[in-house]
Amino acid sequence: MMRENTTQMQTMVVLPQSELEALKGELHEIKSLFLNSKEEAFRNRWVESEEARKQLGICQRTWQAMRDNRIIPFSQFGRKIYVKQADIDAFLESKLIPAQ
Repeated sequence: MMRENTTQMQTMVVLPQSELEALKGELHEIKSLFLNSKEEAFRNRWVESEEARKQLGICQRTWQAMRDNRIIPFSQFGRKIYVKQADIDAFLESKLIPAQ
């Protein structure tokens, strides 16, 4: 059996400092856009009722009362209830007690 030599030569590229800095800035911008879109996707996801209830740390009866009183918006398909993560976060933010 013959072995193939898989060593690869690396090529070095020389860039002016200004182009390197511009490239770094563009990469940073791409990274920021990626992280923001990932966070936005998380906030816009729909969570099931049980997960929402656990995030809020409340019992089933309190969760039912909150839905009955329309405290947090939700969608219902048959017996399944879904809540947007952003609505849960907004509710929690509205109850925030600021530090003194």
